[in-house]
Amino acid sequence: MKLILRADHSSLGKRGDIVEVADGHARNYLLPKGLALAATDGAVSQAASMRRARDLRDAQDREGAQAVASKLVSKTITIAVKAGAEGRLFGSVTAADVAAAVEAQANIVLDRRKLHVDHIKTTGTYQVPAKLHHDVEFPITVEVVAK
Repeated sequence: MKLILRADHSSLGKRGDIVEVADGHARNYLLPKGLALAATDGAVSQAASMRRARDLRDAQDREGAQAVASKLVSKTITIAVKAGAEGRLFGSVTAADVAAAVEAQANIVLDRRKLHVDHIKTTGTYQVPAKLHHDVEFPITVEVVAK
C-alpha cells in the first residue's frame, strides 16, 4: 500500500515521503495513529509541499548550527568544580554542566542532549563533541579547573 508519511519515522522515512508498506502495517498501525495518509492524487501534491517545507526548515537549522559552531570552536569554556589534591573531582562534569557553562560564558543556549560528554572526573582540558544537526558536528574545548 502506498502511503505518505505525516511524521518522521525511523525505519520508513521522513515527513512527506511516499513509501510502500504492507497493508496490515498501514491499516493497523500507521493510519490509526495518524502517522501516514493514503497516497491519493491530491495527497501526493500535498506531500511535495511537505517535502519543500522540510527542506527549507532543514537548511535553516543547518545554517543556525554552523553559526553556533563557528562561535564555539574558537572558545575555551572554563568550568570550576570542587576537586581533591591530585585533581580528582568530587563527582563529575556532566553534559548539563557543560551546557550551563556555555550559556553563561558564550550566551549560546545548547541542549544538553546534543552534547556527548564522556566521564570527566579529573581536572584538565577536554574536547566535548557537539552534534547540533546531522550535518554539523564540532568539538567544544572545555577546561575543568579546581575551585
